Amino acid sequence: MARQLDEQIVGRFPVGKRLRVLDVGMGQGTQALRLARAGHQVTGLEQDAKMIAVARESLAGEPEGIRERMRIIEGDGRDTGVHFLPGSFDVVLCHGVLMYVEEPDPLLAGLARMLAPGGLLSLLVRNGDALAIRPGLSGDWAGALAAFDTTAYRNRLGLDVRADRLKDLTATLAGIGAPLHAWYGVRVFTDTAADGAEVPSDVETLLAVEEKAGRTDPYRGVAALLHLCGVRG
Repeated sequence: MARQLDEQIVGRFPVGKRLRVLDVGMGQGTQALRLARAGHQVTGLEQDAKMIAVARESLAGEPEGIRERMRIIEGDGRDTGVHFLPGSFDVVLCHGVLMYVEEPDPLLAGLARMLAPGGLLSLLVRNGDALAIRPGLSGDWAGALAAFDTTAYRNRLGLDVRADRLKDLTATLAGIGAPLHAWYGVRVFTDTAADGAEVPSDVETLLAVEEKAGRTDPYRGVAALLHLCGVRG
């Protein structure tokens, strides 16, 4: 996903431009910190105190220049208008958040308002068109059969959450003024790997396969996750 995001940034903004980045639901700050290291001015918004603590600890170990380029704010992604003015950011990330939001449209509209004209909105969502893949590959036939007619599922944390369909999000992005520009699949072949599985010795080849599949039909359509990139008109 990081490679996909970098591809979109390089293709949209001048080389060397220091971008204003907002990471909504930044979690432990993996992407936010990576972009700060790349020279961008990054704001991370997160409501989970434990995640914020992990992100702050990671940031504390970085050189001063990187620490100065990143700030962390405790808050809900649905309240971006409280914290920031419209058009304040060149790039807005919302990765792994929508599955926890029952009504995502207001959140997405708020994120689009944060973008400057030509700005990039990057979403990572659970693929509602492929929910039967994981239970099917694990031999859970009843679970696979039920998954065809729903966007609800139980994640690996045991939480009941929701997925999004590409068609629906495409319409939503068009409606909020950030129409879909590109989309990718994420975790096409590796979604069934066990949590904590050892990283294989040929990980670079694995990543190359996933990257190729994530941009190639029909493989990307059955990925566990979808990475959608919209552009503010």
